[in-house]
Amino acid sequence: MGSVSSTPRNGVGASSPETTEYLIETFVGEKSFPISSEFWQKLLELPFYAEWPSHRVHQACHLLARNNCYTRHLAKILFHLACYLQESMSTSGAPPLVYGKAVNAVHITSVFLKHLIESAEGGNINLYLSLHDDESISKDILGDQTIENLVMRNVLNFIASIDVSPDTYLLHLELLNFMIIAMSTQLLCGPSPGLNDVNPFLDAAIDLDRSLVISVVRKLLLNYITRPGVPFNQESETQSHMLKKVGSAAVNVVSLPFSYLISSSSEGSRSPIADRSLNMLLVLIHYHKRVVSEGYSAIENDNSSTSNSLLKENTYFSDNPYYTVLEHVSDCEFDRADVESIAHSGPLVKLPFASLFDTLGMCLADETAVLLLYSLLHGNSAFLDYVLVRTDLDTLLMPILEALYNAPRRTANQIYMLLIILLILSQDSSFNASIHKLILPTIPWYKERLLHQTSLGSLMVIILIRTVQYNLSKLRDVYLHSTCLATLANMAPHVHQLSAYASQRLVGLFYMLSRKYNKLADLRDNKIDNAKGNLIEGSSVVKDVSAELHIYTDFLRLVLEIINAILTYALPRNPEVVYSIMQKQEVFQPFKNHPSFNELLENIYTVLDYFESRMDAQRMDGNWSVNEVLQVIIVNCRSWRVEGMKMFTQLHFTYEQESHPEEFFIPYVWQLVLSKCGFKFNTAAINLFPVDPPTERLENGVVGSTLRNSDIEKSEYELDP
Repeated sequence: MGSVSSTPRNGVGASSPETTEYLIETFVGEKSFPISSEFWQKLLELPFYAEWPSHRVHQACHLLARNNCYTRHLAKILFHLACYLQESMSTSGAPPLVYGKAVNAVHITSVFLKHLIESAEGGNINLYLSLHDDESISKDILGDQTIENLVMRNVLNFIASIDVSPDTYLLHLELLNFMIIAMSTQLLCGPSPGLNDVNPFLDAAIDLDRSLVISVVRKLLLNYITRPGVPFNQESETQSHMLKKVGSAAVNVVSLPFSYLISSSSEGSRSPIADRSLNMLLVLIHYHKRVVSEGYSAIENDNSSTSNSLLKENTYFSDNPYYTVLEHVSDCEFDRADVESIAHSGPLVKLPFASLFDTLGMCLADETAVLLLYSLLHGNSAFLDYVLVRTDLDTLLMPILEALYNAPRRTANQIYMLLIILLILSQDSSFNASIHKLILPTIPWYKERLLHQTSLGSLMVIILIRTVQYNLSKLRDVYLHSTCLATLANMAPHVHQLSAYASQRLVGLFYMLSRKYNKLADLRDNKIDNAKGNLIEGSSVVKDVSAELHIYTDFLRLVLEIINAILTYALPRNPEVVYSIMQKQEVFQPFKNHPSFNELLENIYTVLDYFESRMDAQRMDGNWSVNEVLQVIIVNCRSWRVEGMKMFTQLHFTYEQESHPEEFFIPYVWQLVLSKCGFKFNTAAINLFPVDPPTERLENGVVGSTLRNSDIEKSEYELDP
């Protein structure tokens, strides 16, 4: 490795605080030590439990930031980290001392690298990862690689090829934390990737061999599925050192995830390895590197007033191999006892979709799991097909619907991601049919009323309408309405035995939106009268109100089309829908002759006339009971013929990302990662998203995503302007 012997040093003072302080001070000081110096060996043999006060760690970080440009000590410790990882992979059952040195190297590197990234002035970062020309490094170790390439290759190779075991657990966890820190240079960039972004470790990870990329994606997903637990029961010396390390003040600088070891309640059952693996995967698959198109000079056009638009027109994003691999993950028969054989099989990633499906269903309360599910359903057609043929769709849908039920406790972005997942699923007719065949005995988390023997489809209708109601009163985001209504429109032709409560809620949805529509219409008329004295200002106000009124006109029409689709294609199977329409027919009366709605109301009144005439034919005296009316409807549903109905084009909405989804997903991924990773970043250094984002930015959904009605012209609903 180009360094001295790895024999342990047990001499006097080897583990004393004085030795620790001296070695750390030397590491951050002005004197540069060559890679072959014995100093590195001593530094990396510090005991796991060596403690150093946190204020001294902060002082040391500042010193390294000042001196690293001369000493290149960050690059040198990274080199030693890569070497120890190489040694641990090349030695069968590597001795604990090798793992220990690697743990120390990656931990020390993480502490100081994080500070260097955070302290970059104005987002301009230079980590000085190149070595001085006079450094003698064995060519068979570094070759033509840069330090960052060597480190990324060995770090990712270790993560992908070495099993998580009690002996390697701490090193795996440290490496996953290191990856998050190394990739956090992206936090210094703007929300839209630019040509001048500096992400040396991310770029090095993107440039790795495809075979290694495949292995990394496979292992990260396997970590997420198998969820390796913290090795509590290990009585080895290493485990003792691990526990001692938890209490180290120096460790607390980066708040290593061993807080799990001392947490109470359900937190202790979580898997830090699984959580960090998912965080790392999400950052990797959503990374975009902008490159210049041939023949375009960014420098020449930099001062142009239209430079931003020119930049997007004359640059493009290079392919992301991690996302490409995720798109092509395929299913395999999975034996949980045979993880190793799967981890090394085939040129493409083969994973147990059944286990992935179950794991996602178990973890969807976590927002990062929601984003992984979205990424798989949107990008991987094989996994989408697998989900659609599952007979236990409640495994995924119940946690999604419960999360939407508890929308006030969820972030606006999480609500959007959950709704988009439902929209993607609703694009498939077999899904829309199968969810009505799955009967739920009870829904314990639904508190407004007892729901017994309710179909999953009926519950989905109830929750979607409830989400619209919540949005109308709280978020007031028209694009959320669009998503909910588009999903209901996709479901409508396939509705089967919709429950009484769901049917009432559907008719109530029209009434709720009609009240909003009427308020806006009255407000517009009042503004028109009041604006006569101030033509300029009044005209602007009237225009704004009229635009919102137009939006709610479209919403009302869409609800009527949803009801029309049920009556046209599924009336015999939905007597409760007919009953609810008959019971609340007065809500439609004000719109019967309205030019924007009369055409869509014709079918509703055709149905009303048909069933009311059948009731009149019964010639019953007195008031009708609910059961009597419903029985007449059920009997006459059998003889119902659709010939008298006006046929409208069947609605079908699909979800598509716009051309620049990265402007939403990169900041969103990092918001999630920072909230889950276990250590805090200096928010003042973050340019990726505002420190105090405006409310609109947080409440608006997936930026640059579009709902498209594939059959009706001029029916596009953007989720965010």
